Amino acid sequence: MIHPTAIVSNKAKIGKNVEIGPYSYIGEEVEIGDGTRIGNNVIIEDYTAIGGNCNIFHHAVLGTVPQDINFKEGEETRLVIGDNNVIREFVMINRGTKRGGGITRIGNGNFIMAYVHIAHDCMIGNNVIMANMVQLAGHVMVEDFACMGGLAAVHQFVRIGAYSMIGGVSGVSQDVLPYILVAGNRAKPCGINIVGLRRHGFSEEDIRTIKRAYKTIFHSHLLLKEIIKELEKEESPYIKKVLEFMRSSKRGFCK
Repeated sequence: MIHPTAIVSNKAKIGKNVEIGPYSYIGEEVEIGDGTRIGNNVIIEDYTAIGGNCNIFHHAVLGTVPQDINFKEGEETRLVIGDNNVIREFVMINRGTKRGGGITRIGNGNFIMAYVHIAHDCMIGNNVIMANMVQLAGHVMVEDFACMGGLAAVHQFVRIGAYSMIGGVSGVSQDVLPYILVAGNRAKPCGINIVGLRRHGFSEEDIRTIKRAYKTIFHSHLLLKEIIKELEKEESPYIKKVLEFMRSSKRGFCK
């Protein structure tokens, strides 16, 4: 299952039924789970762990040192990738920095398309879709089921909420609330992500509740503390999640 031209360290931990294509390089401190397929000319550097049943396409570069001037050579930070991820051609994912917690983490079931860059200390949840050439700066957090259009660029320390959608060619400099659609440079809310919510089984009543909250947040002209007070009246767990997100936002959110 390992092509004879591939360079694989004898210290790497390779699971069962792993395929490694021509001219790929696998470093010493690397773990690859069962059933993962690695294309040709893939580079996987030290301190990288990849789960099972991932499909990593040609020329991806994973686990390289961060593009951070404060990173010190020899820091044993990590890149941890979960199960069932698709990582397409020319994707680059850096490992973490000591100052940022030491780990860049990718969850399960994500679809990361060609030329995406995920910088140091990012935290990506589960079932996230990133279209071609999405660019994430350091310390970005992307919650479950978020979807990001091609050429979107995200500022460092920004959070992308669950089930949200970022339009293509958008510049995102503040947090994106869960369930909404944002687009533009700089990104602004354009409504809720109705198509995404329906695809993931949200009921029409839940969607109406989220839409009502959206109108309160973005069209009521209330102060933030008054918006929070209004949303606290809702019993929906989805609105409680929005409230939690708003209260913990450090950069403010797109508005």
